[in-house]
Amino acid sequence: MNTYTINFNPIIKLTEDQFYQLCRANPDIKFERNAKGEIIIMSPTGGETGNRNAEIIIEFGVWNRRSQLGKLFDSSTGFQLPNGADRSPDVAWIKQERWKALTPEQKEKFPPIAPDFVLELMSPSDRLQELQEKMREYIENGVQLGWLINRKNRQVEIYRPGQKVEILDNPATLSGEDVLPGFVLDLQIVW
Repeated sequence: MNTYTINFNPIIKLTEDQFYQLCRANPDIKFERNAKGEIIIMSPTGGETGNRNAEIIIEFGVWNRRSQLGKLFDSSTGFQLPNGADRSPDVAWIKQERWKALTPEQKEKFPPIAPDFVLELMSPSDRLQELQEKMREYIENGVQLGWLINRKNRQVEIYRPGQKVEILDNPATLSGEDVLPGFVLDLQIVW
């Protein structure tokens, strides 16, 4: 399975509403849009990656229900980043006060906000360099903490604003640091 990028810009530049309508009219296709306005067609994940995504989201969900510090989102949620890109991380989390500042209409469509935290779980069809570029884009647009998990190599890249990427080889756990206070992800469910 591959990811395809299509550039309609020479013909038409889709507005935010048009892009949203395109996604709604094609619910079986996962779209993203980069900062240049190019449409990215994402392939679905396979069973192993889908299962691990589900296990990860359960861990975040349990923590989030207990802490009640923010809102949690799965990979079906698109976010309009400040640079104009529309992205759908595998896991995203936004602090409660930032979420409450959005209007009901903004919350209903693709929220125009960069999450505070994002996680990308690399699947066999993903290209590492493209995911690393996406992680840098998240940080440049206001994300405070990002994890890129590479199951195949048992490696995690941690992204933070103003810091060099931290690479961990075969870690047992990941800490949510100050962004996700008290959250620890046991990576046994991933490896």
